[in-house]
Amino acid sequence: MNPNSPETSNSEESAPLFHGAQNHCFGCGAANPVGLKLEFSKTAEGAVLCDAVVSDRYEGPPGCLHGGIIATLLDEAMSKANRAQGVTAMTRQMQVEYLRPVPSGSPIRLAGRVTRSEGRKHWAEAEIQNAEGKILAQASGLFIAIRK
Repeated sequence: MNPNSPETSNSEESAPLFHGAQNHCFGCGAANPVGLKLEFSKTAEGAVLCDAVVSDRYEGPPGCLHGGIIATLLDEAMSKANRAQGVTAMTRQMQVEYLRPVPSGSPIRLAGRVTRSEGRKHWAEAEIQNAEGKILAQASGLFIAIRK
């Protein structure tokens, strides 16, 4: 993903993505008292965006988010990219590149998009950017749609 692409721009043309009232998801669930409570929106291009400030309660090294939380943020962005396409899917495989420390208590932007779909398989990628648009971490993953 490119930080200057339409998927990651500060577009006013994005629409919020909503879940049910009793969503206990650690990443986006409003009903989870210790969760991250991330709020995503969908762009006209089909990507998802989330501007967030993640508390220092999720630190690893002082001033930096824990690597597991960084992976969670990226997984959540890819999962929401699937949901924005009308697909509820579970992570099967995920690769994370930790490029730079992700600061706690500072504005970051999550961006995710689906790159390919074949039957129940959906491939996605995501990134975390700082306020200047520099990519701090990125991931790609394979998601399997849940059978209904």
